[in-house]
Amino acid sequence: MLNTTNRIIKHKTGLLNLAEALGKVPKASEVMGMSRDTFYRSKSAVEDFGPVPF
Repeated sequence: MLNTTNRIIKHKTGLLNLAEALGKVPKASEVMGMSRDTFYRSKSAVEDFGPVPF
């Protein structure tokens, strides 16, 4: 379970990083195969709780 959770978190972190690099949330979401809603929920979680330490 922990391994699966770590992969999901890393994938969402990748989405946040890609959006920052591209400067375009819709394009980053499309490339990563995730919705913009997922991006904004992940971004909100990072703002509320801080980045996940790896």
